[in-house]
Amino acid sequence: MLPQDAPPVTVPPAGGFRLWLYDHQFLAQLIGLGSLVLVAVVALCLVRWIVLPLLARVIKRSRFSWDDAFLDARFFRWLSNLFPALVMWSGVHIVKDEFYLDENAFAVVRSLAAATMVVCLILAACGLLNALQLIYERRAGSERRPIKGYVELAKLFLVLVGALIALAVALGRDVSALLTGVGAMTAVLMLIFKDTILSVVASVQLSNQNMLRIGDWIEMPSVGADGDVIDVALHTVKVQNFDKTISTIPTYKLVSETFRNWRGMSESGGRRIKRSIHIDLSTVRFLDTDDLARFASFKVLKDYMAQKHTELAEARGHEEDAELAVNRRRLTNLGTFRAYVIHYLRHHPELHQDMTFLVRQLQPTDLGLPIEIYMFTKTTAWGEYEAIQADIFDHLLAMLPEFGLRAYQRPSGADFAGLSSAR
Repeated sequence: MLPQDAPPVTVPPAGGFRLWLYDHQFLAQLIGLGSLVLVAVVALCLVRWIVLPLLARVIKRSRFSWDDAFLDARFFRWLSNLFPALVMWSGVHIVKDEFYLDENAFAVVRSLAAATMVVCLILAACGLLNALQLIYERRAGSERRPIKGYVELAKLFLVLVGALIALAVALGRDVSALLTGVGAMTAVLMLIFKDTILSVVASVQLSNQNMLRIGDWIEMPSVGADGDVIDVALHTVKVQNFDKTISTIPTYKLVSETFRNWRGMSESGGRRIKRSIHIDLSTVRFLDTDDLARFASFKVLKDYMAQKHTELAEARGHEEDAELAVNRRRLTNLGTFRAYVIHYLRHHPELHQDMTFLVRQLQPTDLGLPIEIYMFTKTTAWGEYEAIQADIFDHLLAMLPEFGLRAYQRPSGADFAGLSSAR
């Protein structure tokens, strides 16, 4: 009688091919494993070349649009990798029984097949997350709440957990033991994934506070970014600058540093004009009688000059020694020019009249007296805005000589050469 712990005795087959396999077990194992790999490859080819094209044809003909996202994210292609691993995992039993596969080889093949199945499932899950992201991004208003950062965080978590599970399965170890070891290395992992943790926190803040959206025009001089946001990911934000270059900004920098978002300007429907004309101070003077008569003939200034004429006449009746010019209230060419500018801009069809509207003097400097134009156009398009602004200042600069004013300009070499030749 055999002892209870003795291994079972393998009875040789009666004869034929099975007997040959039993006599040549190493060769039999190679034949069995080779046949199993061949079946797995055939299964993969059938799924890739027959099942997937049929499925793609059905999805494209369907009346739904959300299912196309699964094709674009290659979810089914990632999922198809599961079939050869499943064939290997289930078929290795047949190889063991029919081709006398060694117990150690059986355990190795089964573990590797199981680990491969875990990896394939993780990749398919990542593809599923990509598909859900595409479905979300195709909805109206999705750019206001981008979820790409959250999707990448979920994929990172899946990959880390899946890698641990696949490693544990391949080594035949308990998953909880590996997770315990990872817990002991938390401090090291936090140091390694410091940027990722900062990016996660920054992504949550950017999303919850609605600080950034795809399509926003942002300006961040510290990193040389000035353009439109084209991608908001977990670790980086991509900005296409106006010179068509791409700036990649770490996500956490958008929270820790200052940047300017021009979305408010775009949503308001008006874009600010803030530019000054520097007046040569030596050209500022009082208006004489001929000037008053000439400006009264300007259609734009007709009502203004009539009102000022009445005010001046009333003031002159109450002023003592009004015969002396120095004792009289008088108009200046600069004040009249400002009145002309206000009336001209108030009737400009491309300017917002209900937003901030200023024509003001600033502090005189060595560059002259700045007359600042501060108002908003009705368009936010860059090209149209620049054209409107240029037309306004073209007109105002050309009108300066009509009021006896001159724009200040620093002397150039040509000016000094003219003075030398005049002598």
